[in-house]
Amino acid sequence: MNTELLDVVGIGNAIVDVIASADEAFLERHGMPKGSMILIDEAQAEALYEAMGAAVISSGGSAGNTIAGIASLGGKTGYIGKVRDDDLGHAFRHDITAAGAIFRTPPAVDGPGTARCLILVTPDSERTMNTFLGACASLGPDDIDAELIRSARVTYLEGYLYDEPLAQEAFHRAAQIAHEAGRKVALSLSDAFCVVRHRAEFLQLVENHVDVLFANDAEIEALFETPDRNEAVARLREYTDLAAITLGSRGSLVVSSDAVFDVAVEPVERVVDTTGAGDLYAAGFLFGLTRGASLEQCGRLGSIAAAEIITHFGARPQTPLRTLVAN
Repeated sequence: MNTELLDVVGIGNAIVDVIASADEAFLERHGMPKGSMILIDEAQAEALYEAMGAAVISSGGSAGNTIAGIASLGGKTGYIGKVRDDDLGHAFRHDITAAGAIFRTPPAVDGPGTARCLILVTPDSERTMNTFLGACASLGPDDIDAELIRSARVTYLEGYLYDEPLAQEAFHRAAQIAHEAGRKVALSLSDAFCVVRHRAEFLQLVENHVDVLFANDAEIEALFETPDRNEAVARLREYTDLAAITLGSRGSLVVSSDAVFDVAVEPVERVVDTTGAGDLYAAGFLFGLTRGASLEQCGRLGSIAAAEIITHFGARPQTPLRTLVAN
């Protein structure tokens, strides 16, 4: 089977997002660290869903959001992730293929259901995530589509994959295939708690296997165990040639081997939900990178994509991003 040249293939946890508003008292009652991502089992997922208020349901997953964003910008994309052959799995497959991505990972026919992430958004627009991995946990090296990886300029990996040993093997196999084909590998650190769990492994990955690193300020500080951002940036430049660090309302930093660029946020009238902002920043950045844009322009494209996503619930673009960057 021949596959056309793609810009980016993403590998991640194929998750359906369930998003609802909540106050901080709700988080406290349920023992949720605000702003974190914690893993829960299926029984906990069902109980929390019952306790949540009215929810918006949409396909998500960090790498899936990034791939949908790149497709919305006009990029050619593919996706590798595991769903169950159930209603949520069918919905996820429909949404990502409708966005324009190639998704041909076979679904699981038994075992846990399709993964879901129950997201509570507090009045300050911060999101707290509770994730039942379900079928995601069965993603393994045999699910890696080598032809798809070889066809992509960049293979984009989400750090959340490192929470499951079988998925770790898939992660390493994909990076090996990409580099043997002369392609690039990008990694998102995903979550500060994820970094703490896998710090030593992530450092080794970044140094030896990652060409482009994405992180927010909390994640990069956790990776290098320092609250001093300047020190963290200096350490980062010893490990990789290119990184983008998102700083929320303060914009982002693009760090190369010989320069650091400050990138401003794209202004919006109202922030509704920050879910997926980092994912969409990566989408804009990688789209620019695969199209030969300058690093500063890559950062600006990231800011534009992130700005669209924070104006509504859900982590997939509602306005075609290609129309926003054309203005």
